[in-house]
Amino acid sequence: MTVRPIKRLIKSKPTLEGAGVHLRRAFGFGDTSDFDPFLLLDDFRNDIPEEYLAGFPWHPHRGIETITYVLAGTVEHGDSLGNRGIIAAGDVQWMTAGRGIIHQEMPKGDAAGRMHGFQLWANLPAALKMTAPRYQEITAQEIPEVIDDSGVRARIICGAFWGKRGPVEGIAADPVYLDVAVPPGVKATLPVETTRHAFAYVFAGAGKFCDASEPLAVPTEGVRWAETTPPREADNRSLVLFDQGDEVSVQAGDEGVRFLLVSGRPLKEPVAWYGPIVMNTRAELRQAFEDLERGAFLRE
Repeated sequence: MTVRPIKRLIKSKPTLEGAGVHLRRAFGFGDTSDFDPFLLLDDFRNDIPEEYLAGFPWHPHRGIETITYVLAGTVEHGDSLGNRGIIAAGDVQWMTAGRGIIHQEMPKGDAAGRMHGFQLWANLPAALKMTAPRYQEITAQEIPEVIDDSGVRARIICGAFWGKRGPVEGIAADPVYLDVAVPPGVKATLPVETTRHAFAYVFAGAGKFCDASEPLAVPTEGVRWAETTPPREADNRSLVLFDQGDEVSVQAGDEGVRFLLVSGRPLKEPVAWYGPIVMNTRAELRQAFEDLERGAFLRE
């Protein structure tokens, strides 16, 4: 087994989105080739209602999937197809925009004013850019949780992990989306398929993510172990981008650590992206906005 080295460790950055929602962006709207098939990750945890209640009024999407995971508060949503609903603490909405949808998302805090959660964007392959829109709405009770002997806990939103499978199905990039909690002082080793791109986003506590050490063949001296790069500590709002390997290793700090662990098979396709629409070519992107302007964005 090979522990994945750390390719990059960065802090999410303050950003304004929607009608003035204060959030933090872990990655997105730049070169996201290292994250392929994922495009963007926003952390919208906020305890000040004035900074999020304006929400995300009606806006279009085409060519992507948006994954909203709520930890506290609620998000009311509606769309051009007549769908309406509310996702609450622990729930997930996996929306496949496909050929086009216009929707809104309006956050409301809990009794303490907390609105906590994340939104991840996943790209669609060219063959599915113009697929029919659909939703998968998953309640907290439907998300399986696994716990090992050391107390490491993982909620499985999508994909297979430790013998169980998450409830979200039929996603082209076959992603694995986990909410992982490691108790104080415990070291966890988590499998991640080698062919996938993978990242972790820490949102509670802190942990030291370990780089790999590989055996080096030295003809004149036999085989020795390379010096290990010192583990790198990641705390709240830290994004850890991993290089190749088949497992991730983390040593939890004194307060434990909780993080999203996400991986997916890269599409390796060209990306033409502007705002909420992501296609493969500039011509397709122009067509999408022309469709929007002339009222032909929503297709049967």
